[in-house]
Amino acid sequence: MSEPVIRNLRPHDWSSEEAVAYEAAIEAINNVVGAYSALIADAELRPGTEAALAEYRRLRTECQQERRALKAEDSENVARIRRVYAARLNELPEPGA
Repeated sequence: MSEPVIRNLRPHDWSSEEAVAYEAAIEAINNVVGAYSALIADAELRPGTEAALAEYRRLRTECQQERRALKAEDSENVARIRRVYAARLNELPEPGA
């Protein structure tokens, strides 16, 4: 039987600001993951997009890894994630473009 994940969690008292910032950072990553997923779906339908498809998958995986590694108590990284991912979402092409 596997060990419950909750046993690995450290106690942490979150302020309302920390909780909101963390959730906003997670949402920012999720938005970029969703954008990459849309780009992947679009690229899968078009011939000659193998390189772009591989790159979108690689970048989506990086985002997912960063989301898993994000810690609510790391306020500097949470703020960085919010900034970087908001900008990244605006820079991504629309599917089909």
